Amino acid sequence: MLDEIQKSILAEVADLHGVPMGAYNIRANGQLDSRNTTANIDIVTKTDVSGIDIKVKDNTKNESVHIPVVLSKSGLKEVVYNDFYIGDNCDIVIVAGCGIDNCGTGDSQHDGVHRFFIGKNSKVKYVEKHYGQGDGTGKRILNPQTEAYLGEDSYMEMEMVQIKGVDSTVRNTISKLDKGAKLIVRERLMTHGDQTAVSAYTVELNGEGSSADVVSRSVAKNNSYQKFDSKIIGNNACSGHTECDAIIMDDAKILAVPGLEANNIDAALVHEAAIGKIAGEQITKLMTLGLTEEEATDRIISGFLK
Repeated sequence: MLDEIQKSILAEVADLHGVPMGAYNIRANGQLDSRNTTANIDIVTKTDVSGIDIKVKDNTKNESVHIPVVLSKSGLKEVVYNDFYIGDNCDIVIVAGCGIDNCGTGDSQHDGVHRFFIGKNSKVKYVEKHYGQGDGTGKRILNPQTEAYLGEDSYMEMEMVQIKGVDSTVRNTISKLDKGAKLIVRERLMTHGDQTAVSAYTVELNGEGSSADVVSRSVAKNNSYQKFDSKIIGNNACSGHTECDAIIMDDAKILAVPGLEANNIDAALVHEAAIGKIAGEQITKLMTLGLTEEEATDRIISGFLK
């Protein structure tokens, strides 16, 4: 059973304050804590590597899967492989995420490899939140790798969130889209102290009429470092857009590398990138309403990352 620290982490990464409805698989300190399946969603433990297979039957609608991971043991390092097999004509929500509480001297690390195989005409919303806490000197490291293969006329929305406490992260996401498929990515990220964060997205628009919209909003504080590397490849008549919008503060560093590759005359691709500091007049305006400079800055950042 989860202890109070693990429960608090679970609330941060999966908005869970009790046993979730529907299918779930909760992992704590490298071990299965609890699991539930439904008539339409099965969860099976892998036999060759650490991880699970999540199998969703055709025509499954209005159901959810929660697969959070919590680490509260200092020095624990693990790699987990999770595969999602989504049938045709489905409409589901998948909530993942990992939280680390490190109060010791050893580095704690979770590397998750998630692969999605999405059937025709299916709709998937995927939420992945990362969070770190604890007053130990050991680092909190999270390296997620995501692969998404979207079938004909399918839709996937990815919500990638990391706001606090992760010392180092490398996020690699690869997507391949068939005819009429659509991918939406919304990344929200904040780094502080000496934290580093690298996000790399590669999207292949292979099918006619496929589309992608990859947008990152981030804030870098103190001495932290961020890199956003997004590449959209148009191999057919398709449309793609990638955007990085970042606020830089203190002595932080941000590198944005938006990339486009058109291999078809009817591939319509666009990229945008903007990095800048908070405008002084924004802070001044809020201070006239009674906020301190720090409160005004926090209010602006909060609104920016919504």
